[in-house]
Amino acid sequence: MFVILCNTPPVITVTDLALGFGERSLFKDVNLKFTPGNCYGIIGANGAGKSTLLRILSGELRQDKGEIIIPNGKRMAVLNQNHFAFEDNSVLETVIMGWPKLDAVKSERETLYAKEDFTEADGIRASELEAEFAELGGWEAEAQAAILLSGLGVAESYHEKFMKEVDEGIKVRVLLAQALFGNPDILLLDEPTNGLDLDSITWLEDFLIDFSNIVIVVSHDRHFLNAVCTHTCDIDYGKVRMYTGNYDFWYRMNQILVQQQKDLKKKNEDKAKDLKEFIQRFSSNASKSRQATSRKKVLEKLVLADIAPSSRRFPYVAFKPDREVGNNVLRIEGVTKTIEGTRILKDFTLTLNRDDKIALVGREHMAKTGLFQILSGEEEPDSGQVSWGQTITRSYFPRDNTRLFDSDLSIADWLKEEAGSDDDTYIRSFLGRMLFSGDEALKPVRVLSGGEKVRCLLSRMMLSGANCLLMDEPTNHLDLEAITALNDGLIEYAGVLLFTSHDHEFITSIANRIVEICPGGVIDRYMSFDEYLKDRQISALRDQYYHGHVVAEM
Repeated sequence: MFVILCNTPPVITVTDLALGFGERSLFKDVNLKFTPGNCYGIIGANGAGKSTLLRILSGELRQDKGEIIIPNGKRMAVLNQNHFAFEDNSVLETVIMGWPKLDAVKSERETLYAKEDFTEADGIRASELEAEFAELGGWEAEAQAAILLSGLGVAESYHEKFMKEVDEGIKVRVLLAQALFGNPDILLLDEPTNGLDLDSITWLEDFLIDFSNIVIVVSHDRHFLNAVCTHTCDIDYGKVRMYTGNYDFWYRMNQILVQQQKDLKKKNEDKAKDLKEFIQRFSSNASKSRQATSRKKVLEKLVLADIAPSSRRFPYVAFKPDREVGNNVLRIEGVTKTIEGTRILKDFTLTLNRDDKIALVGREHMAKTGLFQILSGEEEPDSGQVSWGQTITRSYFPRDNTRLFDSDLSIADWLKEEAGSDDDTYIRSFLGRMLFSGDEALKPVRVLSGGEKVRCLLSRMMLSGANCLLMDEPTNHLDLEAITALNDGLIEYAGVLLFTSHDHEFITSIANRIVEICPGGVIDRYMSFDEYLKDRQISALRDQYYHGHVVAEM
C-alpha cells in the first residue's frame, strides 16, 4: 500500500520512498517525518525532484515503492499551479473553494434554497446543512477569505470579479489565498513567493511563522526560507536528507561537512602514500619484508573517504566593465510617462552617482518597469529629460524577455549575434561556464526554459562590458545556485547598478541606495534595505505618500 490513512501518530511518515523515470532513479530509500508546528523547506538543484516530491506527498503522483502514512481525517491543501482553473468563479468563491468540504456544503445549501418546490425533506436537509455550515465556520468564510486576499495585496475591488477578469498577478495571489484558507492541517506550497511583492512576501512569512500545522514548501527565495523554515530537506543525487534549521543553517552545516570529508580524504590519501612508499622500499628487503607485507594489508583495507559529488551547478557570473565610470552618470529630470491611459511617472527626478547600486522598491511595478524602458531607450518619456554621461555604456535586462527569444537561432548563434562576436570557441567556452555545455549550446533559443533564458541574458550582459547595468527582476526563474552566483557577481561589480527584485536577501546584500516610487512622491535614501524597512520615519512617509492616492493622481 502506498498511502495509508491512520488515526495516529500526528505526523506524516515517508518510508523507503522510491521513484524513477525510465532508467533514471529520481528518489531512492527516502525516509522522512513531518510533524505539526514545523515548516520544511525543500531545496535542491533544478531537476532534482523538489516539485515531484510535493506531487507525491499530495497524491497527484504515485511512487514506485514505499509508503506515505498520513493522519486520518487531516486536510491537505496544495497551491494550485493552474491559473485558469477557476475562470468562471469570483475571486472570493475561488478562495473558499480551497476547503472542499465547506464549499460542498455551501453549494448544496445554495442549490437547495434556490428550489421552487421546497419540500419537507428539503427542509430537514436544509437544517442539517445549516448546522454543518455553522460548524465549519461558513458564516465567517467570506470575511476570512477577504483578510487573506488583503494580506496578499488583492484589493477589495477585485473580490467580486470573476477570475477571468483579473490579470495573472492577481490570479497567483488568489490561488495562494485559496491554499491558506480554512487552516488546513497540511500545507504544500510550490514557489509561493512567485509574483508577490515584498510587502506580500512579508505578510506570508508572518502568516506561516504563526501557522501551527505542517508546512512543506519549495522556494528559491533565501530570505523567505530563512524566515519561515524550521527544517531543511536537501535533495541531492536521489537522497533526501533532513536538517534541523533554516536555509542558512543548512548551508553552513553543509560547508562544514564537505570540509570534513575533504580533510578525511586528504588524511587517508597521505596515509596511503606513506604505506605505498614503505612497501616499495622494503618489500625486497628480507629483514623488512614481514613489516612491508603487514602494511600492504593495511593499505588494502584502507578505504578513501570519497566526497559525494553534488548535483548542484553554479554558473560563473562576473561583470567586468571595459571602461571606468566617470563622474557624470545619469540625470533624470522631470520625467512624466503615461502608458495605456495610466500615468505611471510624473515629474520624476533622480541623479545616479558613480558608486551607486540602487534598488528600486515598492508596489508601483508599472512605474519601475516603465522607468527601465525609458532608460534603456525602448520608450520615450512624454516630457522631461534623460541625460547619460559620456563615459557610460549600459546593458539592460528586461522583465519581459519573450520577444528577445522569438528566433530559431541556437544559443551559441544567438549570443554571437547579441554580443557582436564571431569567435565560436570563446562563445562556446563562455556558455559552458554558464552551464550550457556541449550540445546544449546548440538548442534553439525559442524552446528555452525561463531559467535558461535568464542565463542567456546574463551572458549577453557580461560580454557587453557595460559599466552601468539596468536589471528589472533578474532573479525570476533562477534556482538558488544561480541566484547566489548572480548575487556574488553584482556585489563585486565595479560599475553602476539600478535594479529591482523581490528577493529580500538579494536587495539587502547588494544595494547601497534605496529608491521607492510612491503614488504621492519618491523616497530616496542611502542605506541598506534592512535599515530602510526598519526606519519609522520612512514608514510614516510611505503611509503618507500612499494614503489617499492612486497612481492616476500622480
